[in-house]
Amino acid sequence: MKQQEVAVTVDSVVLCNVEKDFKVLLIKRKNDPFQDHWALPGGFIEDDEDLEDAAKRELKEETGVKVDVMEQVRAFGKPGRDPRGRTISVAFLSRIFCEEELKPSDDAKEAKWFDIDNLPDLAFDHEEIIKAAQSYL
Repeated sequence: MKQQEVAVTVDSVVLCNVEKDFKVLLIKRKNDPFQDHWALPGGFIEDDEDLEDAAKRELKEETGVKVDVMEQVRAFGKPGRDPRGRTISVAFLSRIFCEEELKPSDDAKEAKWFDIDNLPDLAFDHEEIIKAAQSYL
């Protein structure tokens, strides 16, 4: 049997409530694939890193936002979801106050809050991940 090459990533769905509307935190990607597209903050896990720790690290690196509590929503692994190769992503959900100051860096050109009912075109399968997080709530 052939050994399969699989990468593991994490994605963070960070929501805040403004009056009765939810906003979701997105980043504009600095690099390919999907350069200049909006996406969830996230990335590859380190070899010695817990999944939740990886999600918190990527979120802080890409947006400046630090969260203490995350809930694992589910894994996403549809073949072809990432053009770089077979990738499984574990999605996490956090709810925070919108006053959080955003400081994009690392792989993010920009970070911004978007109305969850009025999202831009998203990279990868991130629209599906956001919908799954909404259902999880």
